[in-house]
Amino acid sequence: MRKDIVSGDMFPKKDLIRVVKNKENEVTIDPTGKQNGRGAYVTIDTATAKKAQHEHSLDKAFGMKVDDAFYEELIAYVDHQQARRELFGDNHK
Repeated sequence: MRKDIVSGDMFPKKDLIRVVKNKENEVTIDPTGKQNGRGAYVTIDTATAKKAQHEHSLDKAFGMKVDDAFYEELIAYVDHQQARRELFGDNHK
């Protein structure tokens, strides 16, 4: 179980997207969930990802300004993952 940084609710890891900040302060999506660095989790829900952008949730989690372009990338990635789940179910990554 991991905490979604937007809602503060706990979810199984498979229901979340991990975002990681590495030592060089680069923020990336971590599809493997194993990259080195500080991680933060967002649920696989487009509305939640948009709320994260609106509230600058990653900025707060990482203590730095996260580029708006990254939030757009995150929203697109979450939207894609949500669509895959709707098409194929929860068992596919």
